[in-house]
Formats: sequence, structure tokens, C-alpha cells
Amino acid sequence: MPKIPRLLSIAGSDPSGGAGVQADLKTFSAFGCYGMAAITALTAQNTRGVTAAYPVAPDIVAAQMDAVLSDIPPDAIKIGMVATPDIAHAVAEAFSRYEARNIVLDPVLVPTEGVTLASAGLERALVDTLLPLARLVTPNLHEASALTQTPLAKTPDEMAAQAGLLCEAGARAVLVKGGDLEGEPIDVLFETGEKRIFRGRRIPTRNTHGTGCALSSAIACELAKGAPLIDAIAAAKVWLEGALEAADSLRLGDGRGPPHHFYALWR
Repeated sequence: MPKIPRLLSIAGSDPSGGAGVQADLKTFSAFGCYGMAAITALTAQNTRGVTAAYPVAPDIVAAQMDAVLSDIPPDAIKIGMVATPDIAHAVAEAFSRYEARNIVLDPVLVPTEGVTLASAGLERALVDTLLPLARLVTPNLHEASALTQTPLAKTPDEMAAQAGLLCEAGARAVLVKGGDLEGEPIDVLFETGEKRIFRGRRIPTRNTHGTGCALSSAIACELAKGAPLIDAIAAAKVWLEGALEAADSLRLGDGRGPPHHFYALWR
């Protein structure tokens, strides 16, 4: 029998199930993959926003990673909320003990609503420690601005310029997500000096909580299955559009609910 792709999420916990580890595991399952998780932080959040965040001790994060990597080597790894520079260093150190591949880094820094999810100095720590290890880095407009210390991008050319700066800093490929752009949502991929634009549809829904987590996890799933990076991104975007179109049917909370990760399965 063919091996089921195995994925590891290294991220924070969202008790409402819309983002973080919970969203990653749902996405892995939606793509027919076996999901595992190492939790970096506990948060208090729901559809209205984040009210508190409590980082896990770095040695406990590393111990969780050791437990998985030493026994069930993943075919791809999604890194989300890292929370502190010390955790970033602990994650990078754990990777040095194992052969890890298809790492997708989604640099979670600030939620759309609520308290910050990153302590001081995390941007620099991500660039120094985890950026060079990733197959793909997936910042949104605000995260790309923070990581490059440049003004918020407003055009695809400015997004590509920021992605290029991150590649100069050590990233192999960067996908700057333009969901917050005015008009048509455009994502820009920069790899080996070349720019590629991915256009999408603006889905009329308020339920967009955790879309960044879902997209990066979906890309990781496709990479785990052996898809080329461009095909992995394209497939993930098609799936996410479907999940957003079905999001309102979940009827969760009175704020920004999550996309419907299992829209293709719950019929």
C-alpha cells in the first residue's frame, strides 16, 4: 500500500479551532495526510480575536519535536506561530539533529484582531534561524513589511521586492500573500530571481480567520505528495477558495469564523 504522507505542525494552539495547530491538523486531514503537532504556545482566542498568549518553554517545544522526528519522520513540516526568539532558536537546533525537508514557514507575528503573537526580536530571530531552513516562506503583507523593515507593500512589484529581500537574507522561495490588497487578491512568489503572480477571487465572506494557516498547511501537504512548488501553491489556492466559499455554512461565532476545511468531505 502507498504510504500516507506525514506532516508535522509546529505552531500555537487556538482553542476555537480556527487557526494554529488545530487549523493545520484539519488541513492535513482534508488533504488525506496524517498530521502531528508540536505546540509552541497556548492562546486564548475565538472568532472575535486573541485575548492572551502564553509561550511554551523552549526545551518542551524541542522535546515535542524530538519525540516526533526521531520516530515518525514527516514528509513536510509547517511552522506557524513561534512566539519568542528562544523558541525560534530551539526549533532550529532541533532541526540540526534530524534530516527535515519541505519546511513551510508561515511567520505569524500579529493577528488581525487582538494581542500580539510575537515577542520583541522575533522578526530578527526568524530571519537568522528558520528562514534559511525553509523550502517556502509565506508572509502576508504586514509580516513581509516587518521582516524586511520596509513600508507596507501596496503593489505586486513592491511585494516582489520584499520577497527578493527575504531571499537575499537566505530564503529559498517566498510567497507574499496579498489578501489585504485592495481589489483582486494577488500573491507573489519570488524564487531564484524570478517573480510569478498568482491571481485569485475575492470571496464575499467575513469568515477568514486562520486562512494563512490553512494556505501554508495546504501547500505543505502538496509538497509532501511530491508536487512542484508552483503546482503546490496553485492547488492550495484552489482548495482555499472552496473552503472560503463554504465558510458561512459553519455558522460559528459572531466574529471572523474559519474557512470550512472539510467542505469537500462533509456533503
